[in-house]
Amino acid sequence: MSLTVTDETDQRADPRLRLSLARLEVFVATARAGSTRAAAGRVARSQSAASASLAELEAAFGVPLFDRVGRRLVLNEHGRALLPKAVQLLDDAARLEATFTEALPAPLRMAASFTIGEYLLPDLVAAWRREHPRQPVRLDIGNSSDVARAVSAFEVDIGFVEGPVEHAALRVRRWRSDELVIVAAPGHPLARATASVRQLAQASWVLRERGSGTREAADRWLSARLAPMRVELELGSSEAVKRVVAAGLGLGCLSRLAVVEAIAGGQLAAVRTTLPRASRELAIVVHRGRRLGPSAEAFVEHCLAAKGAAIERAARR
Repeated sequence: MSLTVTDETDQRADPRLRLSLARLEVFVATARAGSTRAAAGRVARSQSAASASLAELEAAFGVPLFDRVGRRLVLNEHGRALLPKAVQLLDDAARLEATFTEALPAPLRMAASFTIGEYLLPDLVAAWRREHPRQPVRLDIGNSSDVARAVSAFEVDIGFVEGPVEHAALRVRRWRSDELVIVAAPGHPLARATASVRQLAQASWVLRERGSGTREAADRWLSARLAPMRVELELGSSEAVKRVVAAGLGLGCLSRLAVVEAIAGGQLAAVRTTLPRASRELAIVVHRGRRLGPSAEAFVEHCLAAKGAAIERAARR
């Protein structure tokens, strides 16, 4: 019986064997960071090693994956086609490794708008963690536009946003309805009677910053009816808006989720108006080119199926 031994050098010459997870890791990090210098820090390599790894990957495919724009590396059409597949392979590898080791599963990475992240998701994440105690969760909170960008860049698995999101790379799934509420300090003159459109137009306003889902919804609801609005302050969080409004510095327009406890506790008052009711949709967004892992899929279903969550409690108050 004869035994044929394949030379190790011949194996490395096969381009299929050059598609290593380490090189894909450098590629994904570079796509997210925009340079091999920044990517090297993310994957614990030197810049020269990261640059060499990226060059080897491009050589294996026979095409460049980035356009060099000044000092930045920007994905080209080949890189954009590879990115979702590379992210998926790395995610699958991490889950496989966790299956056969004592390591914790890879974190469930999510991003949410301020209103959803601060007032709705905490209860849902807590309930999830009770059922999945070994599953790490990382939740980033920002504007809806930041959430959409993070999902499109594969920085997170799932995004939760307020209002419409238009992005070709994202799949948007309707989740829940929400309502905007105009609030004032309990001693504000408009907190005592039904406010007319003229009174609202003459009032001072404290609103969320532009780019937030709440501000976009408030603009759609109020700007056309009250123009020009006297926006005295623009603040970066709902909590900041609530505190300033409670201090008597103007009217605010926020999600019912954000103000229901402050209204019940007497720190704020809901202003009755003649305006039509302002409702909006909360949505879950994922990347079209990505297959969610079992944990992410299960968490989405957990959110869709949750009963008695904050919005339902708020609606009954």
